[in-house]
Amino acid sequence: VSLNSDRIYITLTDEARQEELEENGQIANTGNIWSQMQEQIQTGSGDEEAERDPDYYTGYVNDYTLVERLDEAGVEFKSQPADTVGQTLLELFLTVILPIGLMAAMLVWLMRKMTKGGGVMGIGKSNAKMYMEKETGVTFQDVAGEDEAKESLQEVVDFLHNPGKYSGIGAKLPKGALLVGPPGTGKTLLAKAVAGEAKVPFFSLSGSAFVEMYVGVGASRVRDLFKQAQQQAPCIVFIDEIDAIGKTRDSSLGGNDEREQTLNQLLAEMDGFDTNKGLLILAATNRPEILDPALLRPGRFDRRIIVDKPDLKGRVEILKVHAKDVRMDESVDLEAIALATSGAVGSDLANMINEAAINAVKHGRQVVSQKDLFEAVEVVLVGKEKKDRIMSKEERQIVSYHEVGHALVTALQKNTEPVQKITIVPRTMGALGYVMQTPEEEKFLNTKKELEAMIVVALGGRAAEEIVFDTVTTGAANDIEQATKIARAMITQYGMSERFGLMGLESIQNRYLDGRAVLNCGDATAGEIDEEVMKMLKGAYAEAKKLLAENREALDKIAAFLIEKETITGKEFMKIFREVKGIPEPDETEESSSTEREGRIVMKDGE
Repeated sequence: VSLNSDRIYITLTDEARQEELEENGQIANTGNIWSQMQEQIQTGSGDEEAERDPDYYTGYVNDYTLVERLDEAGVEFKSQPADTVGQTLLELFLTVILPIGLMAAMLVWLMRKMTKGGGVMGIGKSNAKMYMEKETGVTFQDVAGEDEAKESLQEVVDFLHNPGKYSGIGAKLPKGALLVGPPGTGKTLLAKAVAGEAKVPFFSLSGSAFVEMYVGVGASRVRDLFKQAQQQAPCIVFIDEIDAIGKTRDSSLGGNDEREQTLNQLLAEMDGFDTNKGLLILAATNRPEILDPALLRPGRFDRRIIVDKPDLKGRVEILKVHAKDVRMDESVDLEAIALATSGAVGSDLANMINEAAINAVKHGRQVVSQKDLFEAVEVVLVGKEKKDRIMSKEERQIVSYHEVGHALVTALQKNTEPVQKITIVPRTMGALGYVMQTPEEEKFLNTKKELEAMIVVALGGRAAEEIVFDTVTTGAANDIEQATKIARAMITQYGMSERFGLMGLESIQNRYLDGRAVLNCGDATAGEIDEEVMKMLKGAYAEAKKLLAENREALDKIAAFLIEKETITGKEFMKIFREVKGIPEPDETEESSSTEREGRIVMKDGE
C-alpha cells in the first residue's frame, strides 16, 4: 500500500495476484476499491509488495485509523508526498499573481483617466474645453437682437486683428469683459462669436469647474488654465457662471476658504498677464450684484456688457435668424409674432420657431404658417392643449364666464390692450382657460391709469364668478397674485400711493433672475403697506363688478358663445359686444389694425 495526499495505491502480493487471476481471469483495475481493501487489511493479505505498478487505487479517504490498522494487519505500506509543484504554481498564480496584476492594471487605468479628467492625479489641471479657431462655428452674423453688445465686442475683435492700430495711440486691449444678463439672452453665444470672428483659440469652462472637495485645487486649476492660455496666445478664455467662484468675500468664520483662495488666484493671474500678447478674459453671469468688487474693478473686467432681453426690433431679428432655415409661408408676419412675445429671450424665440415647424409637420403641411407660429407661442407660454381633460358642464360655465369677465372688463376700459383670443381649452401648464391680448406697440413705461386698469382686468374673472354664480372658485389664484404684485409695486416702488408718497419701500434683488422684492422698512410700516394694498385691491374689485353688472347681457351672450365654440377670436368677441351695445361695425382696415393681431398672454387661470 502506498499513501499520498490524494490517492491510495494498492499492489497485490504474488499469492493474492494468483488468486485474483484464478477467480476473474484478470486483474480488475477498477477505480474505488475501498471496501475490497478493507477486507485485505482484516485478513492480513498484501504483506509483501512487489516492485511493480499498483493493481488498484482509490481516492483519498479521511480515515485517521488507516495507518494504525495497516500496521496491525502486517501490511507493508509507505507514505509518498504528492507531486504538488504544478498544483502549487497554479494556486499561486490564481490567488496571488492574477489579483495583483488586475489591481495594478486598474490602478494604471485610473491614473491615466484621472490625469486627463482632473482626477486625483490630475486634480489641479484645468479641464477647459479648447476650440481651435473656426471650431466654434459661430460669428456675429449668428447673433441678433443685441446690437449694443455686439458693437462693444467688435471693438475687442478689431483689437485682436489690428493691435498696432490701437497700440500706436497708446491704447491697450481690455483685460476682460463681463457679460451680464438674464438666462437665455445669448451670453455664451456672444463669447463664441467673438472667438469665431477673431479666429483665435477659445477656452471655455464653467465657474463651478474650479471647485472641488480638495483644498487648493481651485487655485491650481486657475494657474494651469492661464498657463495653457498664455502658451496659446492670442486666445480667448470664457468663464461661464463666474459667480460660482467670484462671490463677494467676507470675514465671517463660516466663509468658504477654498472658494476665496480660488478667487484670489484668479485676481492675481488677471493682474499678471500681459495684454499685448492678446489674451482676453470673457465671463458671464446673471447675478452681478454678488460679485466681489475687486473682480469688477478696471484693470480686470474693464467692460461690463449688458445682454438684456431684446426689444421688438431685436425679437424680429432673432426670429429671422432662426427662421432662415425653416420653410415659411409667404403670409407669415414675424413682426406680429414679435409683438406677441414681449419679454421673451432668444432661447424662447428659437424654441417657438422649432415648435411651429414641428406643428406644421404634425398637420401634414409643407411650410410653416402664421397659425403654426401663434400655436407655438401658446405652447411655449402656457403649454399644449390638454385634450384628455374633460370638464363638467358646470365647470365649463364657470371657466367661460371667468374668461369673458376678463375680456369684457378689458373692452370696457381705456388704457388696455385689445383682446385677441379667448379660450376655455385646458393647457398642460395648468391653465383651464386664458385671454390673449396684443399690444398695438411696444411700451417701456406704464402710467398709473394703465396699472390700475391692469388690476381691474385681473380681478374681472373673479368678479364675473360672483355676479353670475353668487360664489367664487380657486380659478382666480393666478389673477389675485398678479393683481397683488402690481398693487404692491405701485405703493413700494413707483411712488403711486397717496399715503406713502415718493418713499421707496422695496428694492429688487436678483434683477436678472426672479427679481425678488425685499422690503426696506420696519414691521409697522410693512403692516401699513398691506393695508394700502388691500384698499387698492378692494377698489379695483368693486370697479370690475360694477362694469360687469352694467353689461350683464353682453357677459351672458359672449359666455354662451364661448361655451359652444370653446375658442373665439377677438373679432368674434367684439362683434357680439357691439351687437349688444348697438355700436356700429368699424371699417375693415380699422378693425384689422386693432384686433387682428394676436398677442401675449396676460391672464392665465389654473386649477
